[in-house]
Parts: sequence; C-alpha cells; structure tokens
Amino acid sequence: MLKNELNSYLLKRIVGKAKLILGLAVLALAVFVGWPIASCELANLELRGDMRDLAAQVGTRIGLTPQSSDEDFRSAVIRKAQEHEIQLEPEQVTVQRTGSDDAPVIYLAADYKVRIKLLGFSFTFHFTPSSAK
Repeated sequence: MLKNELNSYLLKRIVGKAKLILGLAVLALAVFVGWPIASCELANLELRGDMRDLAAQVGTRIGLTPQSSDEDFRSAVIRKAQEHEIQLEPEQVTVQRTGSDDAPVIYLAADYKVRIKLLGFSFTFHFTPSSAK
C-alpha cells in the first residue's frame, strides 16, 4: 500500500515537472518567434509617430524655422526611419502639399517591406506608415 502511494506521488511530481518544462519551452518558442515580428511593428509605429510630428511643422507654424521643401521632408523621413533601423530610399517616401502657402497641409507616407527569417522560414511584411490620422 505504501509503495503504491509513493509511486503515485512520484508519478504526479514527474508529470508536474514535465508540464512545467513543456510550458516554459512553448513560452520560449513564442517569444523567439514573436520578438522579430513585434520589433518590426513597433519600429513602424514609431516611424508613423515621427512622420506625424514632421508633417505638423510646429516650428514653421510659430515662425521658428523656414518652410521645408519636399526634399527636406523626404530626407527627414529617411533619417527618422534609419533611427528605427528601417531602410528607405527617396522613391519610397511620398510628400504631398495641400492648402495655401500661408497654411500648408503636409501629408507624408512611406511604403516598404521587411523580410523576417525564422526557423528556416522567411516572411515578408508590408508597411505603409503615413502622417494621416
């Protein structure tokens, strides 16, 4: 009787530890797979925020800086993208102006793809951040 109880107790402990190890392995795999995807999404969100800030032209509106050219905006978006480890070429950045010369409305957009390699597989994600709300 005591031997059966001891075997049952040991079996429960072994199964419990196996479940814990399996659970930790699944969690580690989820983090390993999810991190590259999440970091790309986060970089895209940060770039979108930077583009909104650039398009707002706060310095120009209050008279601290002169109005930027389309090329200045394109270069600024590319610099901000590089800060987030996103590679952009000038032709991937769109600058559109509407409104009057006194109160221009600037629209900025980018179009890029990121390739992520995971466990022998390769995925391509397409991003189109813009300054639009």
